[in-house]
Amino acid sequence: MNRRILGLALPNIITNITVPLLGMVDMAIVGHLSGAHVSAIVVGSSIFNLIYWNFGFLRMGTSGLTAQAFGAERWDESLKILMQSCTIALVIALLVIALQWPLAEGAKVIFKSNPENGPTVIDLALTYFFVRIWAAPATLGLYAIKGWFIGMQDSKTPMWIAIALNCVNIVASLLFVLVLKWDMFGVALGTVIANYTGLAMGLFFLRRRIGRDPNLASFSLQPAVLKEALHWEEMRRFFKVNGDVFLRTVCLSTVFTFITAASGRISETIRATDGILMMFFTLFSYIMDGFAYAGESLVGRHIGARQLRHLKLAVRLLIAWGLALTAVFTGLYAAFGNEFLHIFTDKQEVIATAGDYMGWVLVIPICGFAAFLFDGIFIGATATRTMRNAMFVATAAFFAIYYGLKAAYAPLCTQTWNNILWIAFMAFLTLRGMLQWMRLKKDVYGQVR
Repeated sequence: MNRRILGLALPNIITNITVPLLGMVDMAIVGHLSGAHVSAIVVGSSIFNLIYWNFGFLRMGTSGLTAQAFGAERWDESLKILMQSCTIALVIALLVIALQWPLAEGAKVIFKSNPENGPTVIDLALTYFFVRIWAAPATLGLYAIKGWFIGMQDSKTPMWIAIALNCVNIVASLLFVLVLKWDMFGVALGTVIANYTGLAMGLFFLRRRIGRDPNLASFSLQPAVLKEALHWEEMRRFFKVNGDVFLRTVCLSTVFTFITAASGRISETIRATDGILMMFFTLFSYIMDGFAYAGESLVGRHIGARQLRHLKLAVRLLIAWGLALTAVFTGLYAAFGNEFLHIFTDKQEVIATAGDYMGWVLVIPICGFAAFLFDGIFIGATATRTMRNAMFVATAAFFAIYYGLKAAYAPLCTQTWNNILWIAFMAFLTLRGMLQWMRLKKDVYGQVR
């Protein structure tokens, strides 16, 4: 079982490491231009996180449903799920593009900056936004394609797509910014080109996988199967599962957006600092998500095949791997955290400020590992209502803790306010994992009994 977990997790880890590289590369490139550019990338990335994270169900719901279809050997069902997810992705992407101006106006309100250099930051961020928004069809389409491959127990194909995508992004962004001097426009354009490159590869690999698999090919040639996939009765389960995931992700993106907005109201230096420190969270989360994705594949497969013993073994081993990675990352961040800061910026003010908050970086793996793993386990089980409810409670606790402590310590300095923001965030992560752990036996194992 460990070999199977690693066989799924390692390609997913490589894939996931490349995902934050889109933001990290952008951050590293503009981080040496000015502090305003760092804040602008933080704001610009937060805008897209707010948009795209809400539609993360296109990947998560697709992988869980597909994995269960795979375990039950329902090949026509797996193709229907793919068609449903891709169709919804395209519709949503076109709506996002059509609504780009209202979204931009909303971003101005949400990310209102401290007066010290706010207008420059938001103007730079919107320059980035209005270019990168055109990558919406490719970005959301890749969510659906990636989720389907993971559900089909294939984590290598998304890995190769992600590697190619990020190589294109790095080369294009460096060319446009450092050689052609296109500034924020160039960073965003590099990301757009990279995403469409990834989509083209995804479609190529889809066609090859379906054509070479006799189980899939026989159904793909039947127009009735594709027509049936978009029928309301067939779509109902997809929307039922993904409606819960959507609401859960709205809460998640709300919390992350609030962190960026709240830190910016303290100062742009704090916003830039928190944005860089969140890169430590992002790196850990995407590596941990490699095992969560393995959980989606294995849990869904064993539930579909009605294999309770294998299901329990997979969950136990996933948790063991999570604990081991938590220890490794806590040690790495303790030993090399300050050195990592210099990768993202050479602005001494930001580096010095980040040093005051590095203690929170050490707490991130401890508070967050269970939330990431149980998300994968519950997605594989399509126990999305529990995920949703846990997120509701954790989000309410986040805001209660933040505003409660801020009211109690209002007379203190802004450094204390930012520490309060991090306290609320750590409580948010911890509660998510704890609440899902309490429902594991009933909502995951109970599906096989």
